[in-house]
Amino acid sequence: MKKEILVCQGSACVSSQSRDVYDALESELKVRGLEEKYSLKPTGCHGFCEQGPIVLIEPEGYFYCQVKDKQVPKLVDCLQEGSVYEELLYKSSETQEPLKTRNEIPFYQKQKRLVLQNCGLIDPESIDDYINSGGYSSLQKVLSMEPDEVIKEVKDSGVRGRGGGGFPTGDKWYYGRQPQADKKYIICNAEESDPGAFIDRSILECDPHRVLEGMLTAGYAIGACEGFVYIRSEYPLAVKRIYSAISQALEKGYLGKNIMNSGFDFDVQIKQGAGAFVCGEETALIESIQGNSGMPRPRPPYPAEKGLWDRPTIVNNVETLSNIPIIFDKGASQYARIGTQQSKGTKIFALTGKIRHTGLVEVPMGITLREIIFEIGGGIKDDKKFKAVQIGGPSGGCLSEGYLDFPVDYDSLIDAGAMMGSGGLVVLDESTCIVELARYFLSFTRMEACGKCTPCREGNTRLLEILQRIIEGEGKMEDLDRLETLSRNIIDTSLCGLGQSAPNPVLTTLQNFRGEYEKHVKERKCPAGVCQALLSYKIIQENCKGCGICMKHCPAGAITGEKNQPHNIDADVCAKCGECVDKCPFGAIVPG
Repeated sequence: MKKEILVCQGSACVSSQSRDVYDALESELKVRGLEEKYSLKPTGCHGFCEQGPIVLIEPEGYFYCQVKDKQVPKLVDCLQEGSVYEELLYKSSETQEPLKTRNEIPFYQKQKRLVLQNCGLIDPESIDDYINSGGYSSLQKVLSMEPDEVIKEVKDSGVRGRGGGGFPTGDKWYYGRQPQADKKYIICNAEESDPGAFIDRSILECDPHRVLEGMLTAGYAIGACEGFVYIRSEYPLAVKRIYSAISQALEKGYLGKNIMNSGFDFDVQIKQGAGAFVCGEETALIESIQGNSGMPRPRPPYPAEKGLWDRPTIVNNVETLSNIPIIFDKGASQYARIGTQQSKGTKIFALTGKIRHTGLVEVPMGITLREIIFEIGGGIKDDKKFKAVQIGGPSGGCLSEGYLDFPVDYDSLIDAGAMMGSGGLVVLDESTCIVELARYFLSFTRMEACGKCTPCREGNTRLLEILQRIIEGEGKMEDLDRLETLSRNIIDTSLCGLGQSAPNPVLTTLQNFRGEYEKHVKERKCPAGVCQALLSYKIIQENCKGCGICMKHCPAGAITGEKNQPHNIDADVCAKCGECVDKCPFGAIVPG
């Protein structure tokens, strides 16, 4: 049996020069005449992005990380000797013990990889690899069923939409099946523009045929014969791989006419978007495919009744469609055993921020935030204190420490004032200013809004003005009540999901961190030392050694003092740049 050398070629590893590692391995195997003995294969992302480039050796399962091309000769030596290249193994952050396989690494131990099960193990540009892993077997099963039976199976599984509010997928398909029309459409929504989110991109880079299989199942269920993948053009590798998957599926007969001799016809086209956040909303996305400006339209009628070119249209996101083959492989009842009563299956999160281990994680619904952040993510970087987690992207909510033991599912997050959203999960430490965080996310959604409806266009502008006043030290206590009242009005009256959720970061930070807002207003202080207008710096005299480093790096000349004597900062001259804080080797300069 050939040993396999699997080299990650996902975007994160590629940016770390994994292509050089692949090329070096290919060359080394050729020079040594080992091409027949070892199979070299490019794969998609393993999720543990910060550890790339990643090389996996099968069947042993040796997990090598941060591999450099210059280490390839020794790696091949170890392969021939049957030994382990210990220097490339992941080291436990607690014991520094080298861990040989992926399953031993804490980052993976609490994950349940269903959608991501092929990621890092198959060549995303090989349909044969996908078929050999069980791919398209669920479609074969689906095509032997009646469409109504397919929809019932999806309903029984309890799967809900993974791209936003969590609407039951089976119900959406049911509504799409009811109208009679000369043509119906399936749209895969891969317009992923949230800061810090990279779930759709990774799935399409790792396992594009799984997405196509989900689209085919949806098309068969509602009676559609054509589908669109709407993907942002800023994802060149994902675009390349979905194009390749469509071409291969056509060649093998999984797309096109009379698929698997079932009489079912289905074709897929790709529409590349320009990265407009608002086009993640399904009616704006539909307008964009039709060649119009990406602006939402009032609902009803919903797309299931009147969507693309006024025909019934079902829009599901990448992760939702990727769950569909799993449901038919496992069976609805087996799938429904995973997760909670109202939130079935798994959820993928893009774990980023002030956390030790960033990356893509897939966990069962119902897991707690504490387990994700402190067990999978390894806790807060640099031993700082956890402050909050922003969950659901820029339209999600900011949850404090008191929510760490909340189960992560649709309903619990909504009760907490947040949402599942895109699956972005940004961890924040004590150095984060909550007011500035709310301002940042609101400025993003305001910039990305289409401007069509007044509540969103004008209301979010006013919110942003108030937040700007507060961080500049000009806020008033009544501004906090204005923020809350205006946010609720915007949510109640905006046309689409963007406006209806844009104030969420403001409301949740006010709810969970009101004291920090009040410090900005009453004391004109930023506890995190972030808001420049509210900053002042002081030198702790007993810590200052009089080394002069701060004085040397101060661009404003605000620091004075004799050598080997404690120095002083002239607050009237200080430019508040923070350079002195960064340069002081003794921690003697702090926000005052």
